[in-house]
Amino acid sequence: MDVELIDKRVLEYLQKKGFKQTEIAFQEEQQQQQSKNSSSNSHTDPDVAKLILTFTSESESLPAQYHDGYSKLRSWAHNSLDLYKHELLRVLYPVFIHCFMDLVARGHLQEARNFFITFREDHETMHQRDLQKLEGVLSPSHLEEMEFAHTLRQSKVNIKICQYSYELLLQYLHNTRSITMLGVINEHINFQVCPGQPGSISDDADAMTLVDGGQDAANLINQKEIQWGMLEDSIEDRLEKGGGLLLDSEKVDTENKEGENEENKVKKSADGGKQGASVKKSKKDKVGGTGKTARPEANTPMAPRVKPELPLPAIPIEVEHSILEDLRNRVQLSSVALPSVSFYTFINTHNSLNCASISHDGSLVAGGFSDSSLKVWDMSQLGQQTSTSALQGEKDAAGNEQMLGTNGVKRPYTLFQGHSGPVYSASFSPLGDFILSSSADSTVRLWSTKLNANLVCYKGHNYPVWDVQFSPYGHYFASCSHDRTARIWTMDRIQPLRIMAGHLSDVDCVRWHVNCNYIATGSSDKTVRLWDIQSGECVRIFIGHRSMILSLAMSPDGRYMASGDEDGAIMMWDLASGRCITPLVGHTSCVWSLAFSGEGSLLASGSADCTVKLWDINASTKTLRSEEKTGSSNRLRSLRTLPTKSTPVYSLMFSRRNLLFGAGVLSKRS
Repeated sequence: MDVELIDKRVLEYLQKKGFKQTEIAFQEEQQQQQSKNSSSNSHTDPDVAKLILTFTSESESLPAQYHDGYSKLRSWAHNSLDLYKHELLRVLYPVFIHCFMDLVARGHLQEARNFFITFREDHETMHQRDLQKLEGVLSPSHLEEMEFAHTLRQSKVNIKICQYSYELLLQYLHNTRSITMLGVINEHINFQVCPGQPGSISDDADAMTLVDGGQDAANLINQKEIQWGMLEDSIEDRLEKGGGLLLDSEKVDTENKEGENEENKVKKSADGGKQGASVKKSKKDKVGGTGKTARPEANTPMAPRVKPELPLPAIPIEVEHSILEDLRNRVQLSSVALPSVSFYTFINTHNSLNCASISHDGSLVAGGFSDSSLKVWDMSQLGQQTSTSALQGEKDAAGNEQMLGTNGVKRPYTLFQGHSGPVYSASFSPLGDFILSSSADSTVRLWSTKLNANLVCYKGHNYPVWDVQFSPYGHYFASCSHDRTARIWTMDRIQPLRIMAGHLSDVDCVRWHVNCNYIATGSSDKTVRLWDIQSGECVRIFIGHRSMILSLAMSPDGRYMASGDEDGAIMMWDLASGRCITPLVGHTSCVWSLAFSGEGSLLASGSADCTVKLWDINASTKTLRSEEKTGSSNRLRSLRTLPTKSTPVYSLMFSRRNLLFGAGVLSKRS
């Protein structure tokens, strides 16, 4: 093989790529070699020369090389044995998107578009949202300007694969000399090779993850210690420890009446008989039933108690009495004792309802609308309306602040106006005396349900605020936004106390941990993060979802977290380890709301598929260990599916007495 021909091709390649310094160095080295070898003949390894010439010739037909290489890899994966096919097919999607982006980056725009159109149908089912984003990449500059594409280019894809499937793939790439496909796989895919047969890991939630930094960075963060238990000396804690425990105020009343009770003992014993026995029995039944509902199951370990990192507001005595009464009368739910459901349906909203929220006792229902209004219905007054008894969402005249509608009939709701953009979220305070709303105008507003007035406008986010949530004890609240941050606020300050930054895309939902020391955020980057309130640091990253996170819920004992995504998948996470305990699969559309029952035995999920599903959490978590031993993949336990009348479920919430409240908007059937 002629050495001069090889040198000429190498120089042409360096000139084409603009590597001027390398070209000069190569020419100097070429001159030195010529002077050294002037007296002797030089020979080149024919295999090396063949590879160089092949590479240079293929570079001239780069688009065809990407197209043919991917097409052959796709055919090989689909024709593989069924035992390994599902693992080998995982490789196709990341190879597909990176081949497309490489063609765009090299300036082959038309060829990249043809490649995208030809093969996109293979990935529509699992990655439709990602493909819609990539469809907008029309020039090399878009790869840098578009956040999603830039993140993909800068990160690697983690794929779990068994040892034999991995060796099959390497053997195919070696035998076919697929240099381009090998380069794409080597640069953008990180294989996590697992021992054993493919069947044991085929249903793994994080079999393929697209995330910056990869699983290694998440594992490093997930090693941090967290205090996931309940608050010590809370009302629930005192009730759980003592069964029918009295509050401090009740103890004082008991001590004051102790002498009177002693005097009455003689009379009661003298009266005796059946009447006294019946009174004692009814009293015993009441206290005994209360103790059962208040205490967790015997085989469930008690959650640890932790101290609050934030100074929490004092709870008024009368409120404590009310909460204690609710907890004492809580209905114990289980797989054989399902909750009663009270569902509120919005009608005549004209597709303008964006969110719904329900107060803790179900007495107030709020709706956020696209016309920038917030409307609150008082359930106790609905029956008094002569015009209608449903939740009417008809539009009112602009600027109409009086209680009467345009027709002179008293409105069935209270109208709150102040936002200058659509209202995307609303949250009642634990006592129901305040309500927060977030909007596309990048602000959060605090309203008084007693005064029916706006009290504060909180400005801090730079883009639309997707969600806002009061803490379980009030006073503090959290918000999340399109600006990829979550923020912690307090009612008496207009500036945020903490800013949580780290997500790679919109932060779509936020939830407080039951001990108020952490918040969880779900994002369009398909991850959930847990943040420490005191330090503002991310202490957990939960990876496994394949679409944007739309809903979150914390278990009452603080041990578990549930997250729902756009594809209808729900995942149950263990906060201590950061692992996915079990996926709950059943919904066919977006999961917009999640709620744990008061004792944490059931999970309710509401979806855009117009159903509410009830899941047996105790069964799902208890069978985890046995399934790991046997290799079984049947991890979910759906107890009941409750269909609505063509009503997507916007909001779900369990009351303290375990009544399930829900809200949604009636949609017309197509």
